[in-house]
Amino acid sequence: MTAGSGPRRVGIVGAGVAGAACARALADAGGEVQVFDKSRGVGGRMATRRASWMPEAGAAQAVFFDHGVPWWTAQAPEFAAFLAQAEAAGRVQRWAPRLAGGAGAPVPAAQGWLGLPDMPALCRWMLRDIPVRTECQVSALAAAEGRWSVLAGGEPVARDLDAVVVAIPPAQAAVLWAPHRPQWAARALAHPMSPCWTLMALTDEPPGDPAGAGGWDELLPPSPPLARVIRQDAKPGRLRTPGLAQWVAHADTGWSQQHLEADPQDVQAQLGRALEQALGTALVWRHAVVHRWRYAQVVEWPAGQEGGSAAAGAHCEWDGQAGLGASGDHLGGGGIEAAWLSGRAVARAMLAR
Repeated sequence: MTAGSGPRRVGIVGAGVAGAACARALADAGGEVQVFDKSRGVGGRMATRRASWMPEAGAAQAVFFDHGVPWWTAQAPEFAAFLAQAEAAGRVQRWAPRLAGGAGAPVPAAQGWLGLPDMPALCRWMLRDIPVRTECQVSALAAAEGRWSVLAGGEPVARDLDAVVVAIPPAQAAVLWAPHRPQWAARALAHPMSPCWTLMALTDEPPGDPAGAGGWDELLPPSPPLARVIRQDAKPGRLRTPGLAQWVAHADTGWSQQHLEADPQDVQAQLGRALEQALGTALVWRHAVVHRWRYAQVVEWPAGQEGGSAAAGAHCEWDGQAGLGASGDHLGGGGIEAAWLSGRAVARAMLAR
């Protein structure tokens, strides 16, 4: 890091898009960065699940589901330029899915993007040469004599840091902020994120539709419980097996909230029936599982009501005197682009010190 340009040793809690973008910017400026995440891998809600299923004859087979963010768009020129670099590196691919919903033929969506070969690939690329400790549930931050420690299970996993950035969902971040910046914690708790139950399924190809999904890549059902159905194996760069179909179905926010603590088996049964109803046919099931995203997406605030944890347009929180920062898509309106802009914004603020 260039002389006088900011804290040199930085810990980042969260290896999703915001944390990875911040880490990349600081590392490129010469900083010593360590990243911590509670999950088994990086990416946060840019997630791909590997599952195993057993054919009637033969060995177990692997199948993959993009069960978090299905795809994303880019509007900001800075973010679009970054994605062009990632595309040149083979980590993302352009995709304009065919959307269906209601009457009429499927129509192309806006130009979108996918991670390649899976959704976490973009974060892995950003974190490629940065130390990342996964399966590390950060429980607290401790400050003493101008230095920070990161604790997991009450024990330090990093010491003598100049700064810490917290880049996880606001309800989780509030626990870490409360002893040090209670006002940040209060604002975070006042800004909710909505949940989402997600069904991942492998079935036989629906009868009478050998090409798959009636010409669409994403279906928007007209009523709950499902909000969207994605034909997983229609995505570029994803494996497609003749005679089989891969589905990712996201329940809508209201239904997910009502069933937040429901038994996963019950949720799976209900969403399975809803998928058959949305497709208009019974399915031959080969594999199915559900995942609960407790913090899936930012709740939109009513018009005229102020929300978020930072000033409008700031995309982040940064206290240079204390060496404490915050980033995440909730600080920029939600979504992958907002998360990336937030991570870059807090890094920029740190480097300007």
